[in-house]
Amino acid sequence: MAFNFEDQTTLFNFVVKQGNGVKGLIDSGMSCVPQPFVQPLSERIANPNAPTCEASQPIDLSQLNGPHHKEVAKQIVEAAETLGFFQVVNHGVSVELLELLKTAAHEFFAQRPEKKAIYLKEVSPSRLVKYGTSFVPEKEKAIEWKDYVSMLYTTDHEALQHWPQPCRDVALEFLKSSMEMVKMIVEVLMENVGVRLEEERMNGLMGTKLVNMNYYPTCPSPELTIGVGRHSDMGMLTVLLQDGIGGLYVKLDNGEWAEIPPLDGALVINVGDTLQILSNGRYKSAEHRVRTTNIGSRVSVPIFTAPNPSEKIGPLPEVVERDGVARYKELLFQDYMNNFFGQPHEGKKSLDFARAD
Repeated sequence: MAFNFEDQTTLFNFVVKQGNGVKGLIDSGMSCVPQPFVQPLSERIANPNAPTCEASQPIDLSQLNGPHHKEVAKQIVEAAETLGFFQVVNHGVSVELLELLKTAAHEFFAQRPEKKAIYLKEVSPSRLVKYGTSFVPEKEKAIEWKDYVSMLYTTDHEALQHWPQPCRDVALEFLKSSMEMVKMIVEVLMENVGVRLEEERMNGLMGTKLVNMNYYPTCPSPELTIGVGRHSDMGMLTVLLQDGIGGLYVKLDNGEWAEIPPLDGALVINVGDTLQILSNGRYKSAEHRVRTTNIGSRVSVPIFTAPNPSEKIGPLPEVVERDGVARYKELLFQDYMNNFFGQPHEGKKSLDFARAD
């Protein structure tokens, strides 16, 4: 297929508007990174061989329900207070399901472009499913080297009815089998700050559930572009399945970046902005990003848990009483979400929206 890589409008329309995605560029025979994907020097990942961080040592969640509860809870708390990321094993999600998820992700993105393009934001037959490229490509200085499909959960019935056929069953099972683990971790973190959330409040704070499947096509020049730019997640906790290729980087306190290496059978957990706000800054929503690679196409499958749009978020009263000051204001989560999705990725800048005046 002949394609004019030089005309940026044509390229943007082909990739974003028509839904061919980055994968469509690769499939068309492209052998270089087009200019709209070339990142500013400051955003490139110059050294792909970053050191691995302490999250390479997984936390065994099966120990939470036994005599080692305090020790494991302490590991979770320390990770949430410092790095904002940790990996877990014995988490209640079968290893077989994790492998099926990777396969399903590859199957979805291997479909013909028109099969995926029906889920583009402007035309998707369901508000529950959105397919696209990059984060907010219309506003970004450089487009991210990533295609994705996002599936919003409401009920099992609606998920099975509306989510894309190649991945709906395994994505739904992944979500359902992860939620007990997520609630258990949130309870540990809340208990540590002296808070016990009523079930209704817990459900409100984790009422929005999304399963994404991300696809990072093989990149001819990984040093020029990125898979996902610097950002923190907006919700409570994110659960992430990586494949074996790796490429997830987290920012350390000293400003350096370290890689969270993929571990067989492990899931990555990270703190979101909402949890940082609720804890009055005690728990850290970590800034992270994803590099591209030329060794193969990579997939990842995150579950995002976030408040219902109608939920109010702000520092929990018990925590403010202890700290003596509220570092964030109370606001409607819908407003926070609108701000988050209205801006390109730019580190943790989205959190400024919630800071107390």
